[in-house]
Amino acid sequence: MSSVSSPLRSRLPEAVTIVEVGPRDGLQNEQEIVPTDVKVEFIERLGAAGLKVVEATSFVNPKWVPQLADAAEVLDKLDRKPGVRYPVLVPNERGLDGALKAGVDEIAIFASATESFSTRNLNRTRDEAFEMFRPVVERAIGSDLRVRGYMSMVLGDPWEGDVDPAEVARQGERLLELGCFELSLGDTIGVGTPGRVQELIEAFANADIGPSRLAVHFHDTYGQGLANVLAALESGITVVDASAGGLGGCPFAQSATGNLATEDLVWMLDGLGVVTGVDVHKVAETSAWICERVGKDIPGRVARALRA
Repeated sequence: MSSVSSPLRSRLPEAVTIVEVGPRDGLQNEQEIVPTDVKVEFIERLGAAGLKVVEATSFVNPKWVPQLADAAEVLDKLDRKPGVRYPVLVPNERGLDGALKAGVDEIAIFASATESFSTRNLNRTRDEAFEMFRPVVERAIGSDLRVRGYMSMVLGDPWEGDVDPAEVARQGERLLELGCFELSLGDTIGVGTPGRVQELIEAFANADIGPSRLAVHFHDTYGQGLANVLAALESGITVVDASAGGLGGCPFAQSATGNLATEDLVWMLDGLGVVTGVDVHKVAETSAWICERVGKDIPGRVARALRA
């Protein structure tokens, strides 16, 4: 790892935790169903690369996300590595039932900062969605599960345009008050820029929610993913979501292209001397491997460069 001494480095955290979302957020948008054994190997490869949080799957209705219909089988076959967390996304109590049966110890719930996306993604208003989440979180915490919250469309919405940062903070505060230990702020369609990212984090600070309760989840639609991460780190964020190979998107927001590639993120952080514990070469190899399995070119630039 390089040793960097600069004004920029002095404004960044010593270490960053990367939440790998490729097996869930990355694969849920694929047109073809990925075989269960491939999913399991993908997750295990990511853990072997040093990633300590790998979001494994989602217990969602297979009618809406058929790509993840094998959630229980994936978790049953998975060789869970000590020291690695394997959270799963659950949309409702039925999903929680499946997650509990599979023996998970961490779940995530997924809300929207805007009414438009909430009605399209969850078929509920924001208020209705929170009423759906309440018993999920209560039961999960009662079963000693940790609950992470996702907030989508935090920097822009394809139907509503720009989103007021203060409104995002209000909606995010509701998720934290339900009992979420952490809130991941998602720029679902990738329209954010560094200044707007810092403005959003400041809005949370004004609501007495510091960066230690927040994470960021950026899509790279307009090529702003890494710049936005850097802006978030300067504002005190230490948890960043990313997807191996840059796979992903959102099946309910067609303007949402791929996630920020994990290997691109690690390359930047390595160059800044920020500790991640992740082997960039192993992640890049895994990214190339999974892209071959799903039949697409590698979106992540570092994986392409290292392979060349």
